[in-house]
Amino acid sequence: MTDEEKIGAEQIEAKRLAQHKDRWNSFGANSGLLKISEKLSLPELKRYELFQDYDDEFLDKISPDIALATWKKGAVLFEEGTYLDLAFFILTGEVEVYIKKLQEQAELSRPIFDLSRTMAVESLESLAPRRDESRSMETVLQTQLKKPRPQKDSSVIYLSSVGFDLPSGGGKRLGPNDILGEIGAMNGWPQSVTARAAADCELLQIRTPALRKMKDEAPAFQERLDKIYRERSLTTHLKTTPLLQNCADDFIQALTQRVELVALRPNKTIVNEGEPVEALYLVRSGFVKLSQKFGEEQIVVSYLSKGMTLGEVELLLDEKKGWKFTATSFEYVDLVKITRADFRELIKKFPAVEKQLWESTVARIKETGANKKNISQSEFIQSALEKGLVQGSSILVIDLDTCTRCDDCVRGCAETHGGRPRFVREGDRYENFLITKACYHCRDPLCLTGCPTGAIRRANIGEVVEIEDSLCIGCTACAKNCPYDAIMMLDTGTRWPSDEPDPNYRNKPRLLASKCDRCVQTNHGPACVENCPHGCAFRIGSLEEFRQLLAK
Repeated sequence: MTDEEKIGAEQIEAKRLAQHKDRWNSFGANSGLLKISEKLSLPELKRYELFQDYDDEFLDKISPDIALATWKKGAVLFEEGTYLDLAFFILTGEVEVYIKKLQEQAELSRPIFDLSRTMAVESLESLAPRRDESRSMETVLQTQLKKPRPQKDSSVIYLSSVGFDLPSGGGKRLGPNDILGEIGAMNGWPQSVTARAAADCELLQIRTPALRKMKDEAPAFQERLDKIYRERSLTTHLKTTPLLQNCADDFIQALTQRVELVALRPNKTIVNEGEPVEALYLVRSGFVKLSQKFGEEQIVVSYLSKGMTLGEVELLLDEKKGWKFTATSFEYVDLVKITRADFRELIKKFPAVEKQLWESTVARIKETGANKKNISQSEFIQSALEKGLVQGSSILVIDLDTCTRCDDCVRGCAETHGGRPRFVREGDRYENFLITKACYHCRDPLCLTGCPTGAIRRANIGEVVEIEDSLCIGCTACAKNCPYDAIMMLDTGTRWPSDEPDPNYRNKPRLLASKCDRCVQTNHGPACVENCPHGCAFRIGSLEEFRQLLAK
């Protein structure tokens, strides 16, 4: 190796070490964390059986996302409702998992995703997100359009986010070689339990990027995680799925042992149009794109999100004709695969399930048929997937045909937030609408993972994503993780003190992450909408609401 190559290698290593420190810069912020390692060397990683199946080159790639941590007895690792981007592998000691707030258990077991994409409905017009009944029955958009929300109570097909099948009113202890936190980390779900060190513990902490690489690289690790999921959670997930909630327990228990768990990277084909139909799929996480042949091209006709089913159309109508769609994973996707034989047994034993699936089938046929006839709808779905609109629960859009560029929306935002606006009036365009770079308040927010202090969080589970200024240290993790450039880093005009415990911050400008919080701390609605003098600023809560807005 030449001197120049040595210098280059040293620079790369220094960058990796810096990258590792940045991932774990909350050390000291929690008194329960006694010690955390520097980046582990290859010999250190190979000491643990968890990494025995990987070569040196692979371990070197994932090492910045792995740390060895010591927690003292009684320390809380995480609480239910929090979002984590890491899993814990127990080396020594015990960790107790339990439900801290029993009255909130039902709410925590409700996953966060677009409910308008999981209803068994009779027509597209009835698609609409269902809110907590204690809240208003209208979204911001529908209030603006003066169109009342449909009152019909539709069935919802979903998979619960509960990560442990705990005894009623009790907890569970995990010991050496157990893993926890991985279900939420891999699926973007809030943690369903509180985890506390029952003794002094030594834990390997593995962030989501490394978890995904480990699953892709070693089938044995994937099988290990699937085994844990099947033992701890799958029965509960299937029982709490409305598709199966009226089925007998013995049938669910048997099904738990037979279903196949499928994990896919982005852009992987699940089924091809015309191929034999062998199974029904339940979507655990991610988005699945459905496309059909149109002449020599493939056009997008629909998409599936958490809890939706794939295959009921074909299995109920005429499975001999093969798949009606080509299904592709749009991002990381996890599926539960139920064989054709089990599906037949299911609808034979439980006729109510067949009725529910027929309703879903009719709605799917109507939707895909309409989209195939209207190419612009196909383009709309493709654009919505690419721009992340399917993730958003409150997206600010502006009608440019009406907008005079007066900036009253921005000024209203600034006045509400101490003179500092939380968004800029720019972004992508779709037809005559501007999709602004204001926080989408995603159902699976990537910005929440990696925050070292918990400054960015949900104000209420399933709703507003906000930043607590007093906790933000300006590390930029949330801004880097946001795929939609909706988080700004502001210079506070101050510097970190020279005696700051973390040397990475000493004497450096102090930054602050800033984003839309939907004016959650005020008594009025979003100021951007309230202050628009021309009524051209809208908040949309789902893709279907955007369709309604475009139509009007």
